[in-house]
Amino acid sequence: MINSLPKLLNAAAITLKLLSVSLIIGLFIGLLFAILRLNKNIFINRFAYGYSYLFRGTPLLVQIFIIYFGLGQIEYLRTTFLWTILKEPYWCAIIAFALNTGAYTSEILRSAFQTIKPGIIEAGKSLGIPNKIIFYKIQIPIAIRQSLPAYGNEIILMMKGTSLASTVTLMDLTGVAKYIISTTFRPVEVFIVAGGIYLFMTFIIHNIIKFLEKKYSFNS
Repeated sequence: MINSLPKLLNAAAITLKLLSVSLIIGLFIGLLFAILRLNKNIFINRFAYGYSYLFRGTPLLVQIFIIYFGLGQIEYLRTTFLWTILKEPYWCAIIAFALNTGAYTSEILRSAFQTIKPGIIEAGKSLGIPNKIIFYKIQIPIAIRQSLPAYGNEIILMMKGTSLASTVTLMDLTGVAKYIISTTFRPVEVFIVAGGIYLFMTFIIHNIIKFLEKKYSFNS
């Protein structure tokens, strides 16, 4: 357990990198599709709903396999610039994680937008504030504040979901743990250490979200 700890800590840095990049991209995707879900155009609304339904209704592991193994079977993609990205397991994992968390984030933000009281928006309009300014300066900040608890859970779930990156040869925390086990034949000890690191990262994320909730809490 002591010997495996340094290697697992180094691998945890890769896990955190996967998580942070996926969450940043996924947040922008989620915000975009949350806005599309609120659009009154039925085609735009159905398109956004279809994306959310697809990625929330299928396992993350299947999504990773389709992007990493499936897209590589398309001959046309191998002749385009996209192949420089799709041939790398790191970027395939990032794409899968970002699209997956983007779908969940879109639903979290959509519900947060819908809970904003109409009076807040009407007050902005009565002051002569343009609709775009109301949306970007008032609605989005309020929606983010209200969605913090749910989004905190999504971050934790996504962090644990990054363990699936090891299935496409990425040496993240779980991947390195599997490698150590294959050479030491000590699965219990190694997974206890790996599980402890995951638990510690969950503890840190939970407390950061809890701090942000208290800092930005307000009576709506």
